[in-house]
Amino acid sequence: MPARPREVPPRLPRPDQPAQFLLRAVPAALRGGLTAMSSSNSRLVVYAALAGNLAIAIAKFVAAGFSGSSAMLSEGVHSLVDTANELLLLYGMHRAARPPDAVHPFGHGRELYFWSFIVALLVFALGAGVSLFEGVGHVRHPEPMSDPLINYVVLGVSMLFEGGSWTIALREFRAAKGSMGYFEAFRKSKDPSTFTVLLEDSAALLGLLIALAGVACARVFDIPELDGAASIGIAVVLAIAASLLARESKGLLIGEPAHPRLRESLLEIAANDPGVGHVNGALTVQMGPHTVVAALSAEFEDQLTTPQIEQCIDRIEKAVKSRHSDVTSLFIKPQTTETWRKRQRAIEQANEPKD
Repeated sequence: MPARPREVPPRLPRPDQPAQFLLRAVPAALRGGLTAMSSSNSRLVVYAALAGNLAIAIAKFVAAGFSGSSAMLSEGVHSLVDTANELLLLYGMHRAARPPDAVHPFGHGRELYFWSFIVALLVFALGAGVSLFEGVGHVRHPEPMSDPLINYVVLGVSMLFEGGSWTIALREFRAAKGSMGYFEAFRKSKDPSTFTVLLEDSAALLGLLIALAGVACARVFDIPELDGAASIGIAVVLAIAASLLARESKGLLIGEPAHPRLRESLLEIAANDPGVGHVNGALTVQMGPHTVVAALSAEFEDQLTTPQIEQCIDRIEKAVKSRHSDVTSLFIKPQTTETWRKRQRAIEQANEPKD
């Protein structure tokens, strides 16, 4: 049976020319189910750390007042700073959850990244700075501890509290990282609330061990300077933790792409649509822990009419919506492969080192 001749519709304007269908947005309502659950788990981690750090800070300051230990005072400041940090993270999470508006059309997700960066600065300036100041002063002017027993009790209780908070944070971080290694997951994580608490608690546990060693050695060897040296060691640990937090928070605040798997999935979804002749590429930007803005470049089949291209875009949007709730805005641009490649070459040339 002979094939029925196909009517060829009028050819569209060139894809690189403006048209009303060039940009299409997936509404913010795409966020749901998994996103809400992830936010709830993140808040649980922060609340657990807040309760533990507040109780520990009070106990450490009481112990430092009775014994005169420099390391215990540094640990008290450390726990107090951590308590303030959890409050800032909760405030950042509250601000980041606000819906998009006319001034912030992509939402307020980066509020959390900003406050995470402030947390890193506080850990460095207050935690590490005060510990270093106290430690140097105690080394220069050592004073023997009057009652070390209370230090041992408080340090032991603090390890229990910190260990509980650390276990909760580790459990949530492990569930989120999947098959990635811990360091790789830390570098690629887009939710600073969980990895900030985990890193803070890890630094806190290490600081407690240093404080315990300093208090014990100062007492056993009758060298009170060792107590001050322990305080300096705590300052070093806090400075390293703050540097790592600042580096990751800065990257998220400036703007990082979403996980590569998301980009690959977008390309796959578009390529599987029958109206797409060739998928050129995709760009993603992480706007918040559970908010991604994506742009997709594709070359559609030449015989498609404008309404048919719009239908194709709708199909791609629905497919993305069903698979990725984090993609709150998707922009699809009909574009020739050559135009896309020229743009990519221009970007590469702009980033090449100049002689």
